[in-house]
Amino acid sequence: MPDQQGDLSEAFIAQQRTRLEAMRRELLGGEENTIADERTSQEKHDDEAVEFEDDAQNMAQDEINQSLRNVNEHRIGDILRALQKISEGTYGLSDESGDPIPKARLEAMPEAIYTVAEQGRREAG
Repeated sequence: MPDQQGDLSEAFIAQQRTRLEAMRRELLGGEENTIADERTSQEKHDDEAVEFEDDAQNMAQDEINQSLRNVNEHRIGDILRALQKISEGTYGLSDESGDPIPKARLEAMPEAIYTVAEQGRREAG
C-alpha cells in the first residue's frame, strides 16, 4: 500500500485534523440542541389540549429529526474514521481499495474515506 501521507504535507494533514475535529464538535452540538429543543417544546405544550393536527405535525417533525440524526451519525462515523486514519498514517487512502483519494476531494470532504466512484457504488448498492 503506498504511503499517501507522503503525498500529503504534514501541514495539510494537521489542517484536516483541525477541520475534522471542528466538524465533529459542530455535529454533536447540533444533535444536543435538537434534543433540547424537542424537550423544551414538549414541556411548553404539555398542558395544552391535544389536536389531531398537532399529532400529525409532531410525527412529521419526529421523522425529519430522525432522518437528520441518521445522517449525522453516519457523518460522525466517517469523521471518527478519518481521524483514526490520520493517527494510523493512512489518511487519504480508500478504506475499500487502498487507492489514493484525490486531494481536492479531501479538501471538499475531509471525512472522505472512499474515492468518489467507491462512494457512488456504496450509495447505489
